[in-house]
Amino acid sequence: MGASLHIKNLVKEYKASQPVLKGINLDLTDEGLTAIIGPSGTGKSTLLRCINRLIEPTSGKILLEDAGVSTDLANVRGSALRQARRRIGMVFQEYNLVERLTVMENLLTGRLGYTSAFNAWRRHFEPRDIQYAFELLKTVGLGGFADQRADALSGGQRQRVGIARALMQRPQLLLADEPTSSLDPKTSVEIMELLIEQGHAFHIPVIVNIHDVELARRYATRIIGMSDGRVVFDGHSDALSTGVLKQIYGGESWLE
Repeated sequence: MGASLHIKNLVKEYKASQPVLKGINLDLTDEGLTAIIGPSGTGKSTLLRCINRLIEPTSGKILLEDAGVSTDLANVRGSALRQARRRIGMVFQEYNLVERLTVMENLLTGRLGYTSAFNAWRRHFEPRDIQYAFELLKTVGLGGFADQRADALSGGQRQRVGIARALMQRPQLLLADEPTSSLDPKTSVEIMELLIEQGHAFHIPVIVNIHDVELARRYATRIIGMSDGRVVFDGHSDALSTGVLKQIYGGESWLE
């Protein structure tokens, strides 16, 4: 089963006394897709990158809990951080694939946190990991693409590889930072459906930072609205009224 995530008074400052995140408090305990929406620059990507420690939080706690064990991701270092990151899958806006490697080789990088540096350098992976990678490729609709180079894929195919790579970690939490921003509408729908399907298959929470409000309405079981570094809405998509959207984004003309 997936872990639960509890964020307490999270603050991030890139410059002293100029916080981007201003005391975020969130609890995510259920499987399903949570969408984070809000204007550019409000801290959505910063929040996700604090959770998986791609950037350092300034203060606060990020508690990842599983089987009675609580890990504060905001404060772990060294090998403890490496082990914690193994539990969090990440899907990136620009895919973050190694272009010259094959699809299979990109998937297997999702197991780097579980193998020694020497075996990683030799690209030596356990047979069970290779078999699992083939299974995941079928799951994301790329069963015949194992030997294709990443730079030969379309945007939608690359994002499918990115999702499969994140799932290679057997994560307890899946994060996706603008996973549809570079994709056409049809492919965006397919990627959102894939994220939901895999969240349910793994019984884990999926948190998606997304600009497309209609996609969020359509697919999220929970929507978090951010504005100026704060959470100003947290609820079901049915409660995302015009008034709430004005509060999140400001103004009215863009709604017309």
